[in-house]
Amino acid sequence: MSDQGASRRGVLRAGAIALTAGLAGCGSTAPATDGSPTADGSGTTETAAADATATGPTPYTRVYRAAIDSVLLVRTDQGGGTGWVYDDAHVVTNAHVVGEAATVDLRTRDGRWYTGEVVGADRNSDLAVIEAAALPDAATPLALAETPATIGQEVVAIGNPFDLDGSVTTGIVSGTDRSIPAPTGFSIPDAIQTDAAVNPGNSGGPLMSLDDRVLAVINSGGGDNIAFGISAALARRILPELIETGSYDHSFIGVAIDTVTPAVAEANGLTEPRGLLVVDVAPNGPAADALRPSEDAETVNGESYPVGGDVMLAIDGTRTETTEALGSYLALETSPGDTVSITVLRDGEERTVEVELGARPAQPS
Repeated sequence: MSDQGASRRGVLRAGAIALTAGLAGCGSTAPATDGSPTADGSGTTETAAADATATGPTPYTRVYRAAIDSVLLVRTDQGGGTGWVYDDAHVVTNAHVVGEAATVDLRTRDGRWYTGEVVGADRNSDLAVIEAAALPDAATPLALAETPATIGQEVVAIGNPFDLDGSVTTGIVSGTDRSIPAPTGFSIPDAIQTDAAVNPGNSGGPLMSLDDRVLAVINSGGGDNIAFGISAALARRILPELIETGSYDHSFIGVAIDTVTPAVAEANGLTEPRGLLVVDVAPNGPAADALRPSEDAETVNGESYPVGGDVMLAIDGTRTETTEALGSYLALETSPGDTVSITVLRDGEERTVEVELGARPAQPS
């Protein structure tokens, strides 16, 4: 969300993160297989699921068996990725996997092909929905997790990396409430981080818990055992709207903000580092008349920091100590048109201001 940007002027965007994870689902660089699960022979992180071990099926084998008939290869003229069956007629994938395509090809694990129609896509969350009513009976819906992912929880990623159909990798939840780049230049809040191997072709696939629930829709990865997915909580809000209307409106405040670090606190004469400094406010945006931007700068230890703006401390009573906390609250608890109460520190005193949320524009402006 653009409310997490740190630039003083210009582009209002979500707080940028210093990660180089790339979108992981567009195209492939290895030849396609015949559709059967394939082991890469390395004995390391990326393997195809075996039918059983010497002592019987592992928990990962069981999850694989329960889900694999519902995990599909998604193919467009520009590339491909992975999708999974959401309900009796719809398949979920990433918006960056379908791109501008109106129709896609879908392949089941037994090699049969089907045609699907893209009925909704939201590039701000990188989610897309494909209508595919003719799928086989074995392709039953996978359920989104009802409870949040927990750090250290074991997970299974199923997909088609490099066109290696039905590949499964395992790992744990490495982090929650992450903020990751969206194709629009805003950010996707409430994301799940995992160390399960994710490569080109995995995008759009399910990140499964060991109780057969989709914890996240895989979005990006490929570097140093860091991969990300769109959380089940965010997907649950967005997917029904994509099916019904084809699009989704995200809440928008229209501010650029910066975390109040010790240096920022010192520059602004604050007694302690807390909250989020309002660096800039979009002209004519939702917060234009409610929040005060920084208008000057001070130097601390040779570095220049913006000063004078409001410090956001809470929204509707929920503390906003990080940009991720603000982004997740807006994404999961609010809608455009809602009025929120924002607690700010202004001129050394706490006060509350009201902001009627707008809808996020097509791209940061």
